[in-house]
Amino acid sequence: MRIIVCENYQSLSKKAAQIIGSQMILKPNSVLGLATGSTPIGMYKNLIKMYEEGLIDFSKITTFNLDEYYNLPAENNQSYHYFMYDNLFNHININKENVHIPNGMAQDIDNECLHYDKMIDNSSGIDIQVLGIGNNAHIGFNEPTINFNKGTHVVTLDESTRKANARFFSSLEEVPTKAITMGTGSIFKSKKILLLASGKNKAEAIYNTVHGKVTPEVPSSILQFHQDVILILDKEAASLLSKDDYEVVQEVSKVK
Repeated sequence: MRIIVCENYQSLSKKAAQIIGSQMILKPNSVLGLATGSTPIGMYKNLIKMYEEGLIDFSKITTFNLDEYYNLPAENNQSYHYFMYDNLFNHININKENVHIPNGMAQDIDNECLHYDKMIDNSSGIDIQVLGIGNNAHIGFNEPTINFNKGTHVVTLDESTRKANARFFSSLEEVPTKAITMGTGSIFKSKKILLLASGKNKAEAIYNTVHGKVTPEVPSSILQFHQDVILILDKEAASLLSKDDYEVVQEVSKVK
């Protein structure tokens, strides 16, 4: 597990975009696993800038998103479908047929989960999966539980997760109680994993990810067993780690 600590959120976002951009340049038909939430927004802004300046090309890229709220229409401005188009897809030259987001409105939700995993397998797997992390160490919407879920599945959201996401809604009551998410097994199949974390409220989850016992009660701890994981953190998210745990990025060069 490689851990990179950046000065602040802006530096973190640039570093993450550079890693994704390098992957795209080395393999123009890369399969990217993407995440939502506030943390990756800065990375997406940097990727859009890199695209606009001709440094990267999305025309052959395929994407799979981690999750989507259950029973929330795609056109709802709080859906992750809406989020991804608003923050990335509407601003780049990606082929929309190569964009995949779980369908939380599917009539047969169990079949949708199986179909989603099959599509990932048929794409030859995810080259690099971007993750955020919840205050309770959830990745995707894999909440603390008694076992690791292998495949894409429907999950009941923890109250802490709903409260954390309530800032995006008019009230807590509007936050969905369920979501469809890639399982930890689906995530673990990715060739490379890039986890982003910003803020002191993520410090305990990060510490447990790196040094804690591997347990489904700390879903992100499973990453200790993955062969290629990079954590990109700001100083606050890394505040409980020892300086021996990580390398420091003082300044990330500006995108030309």
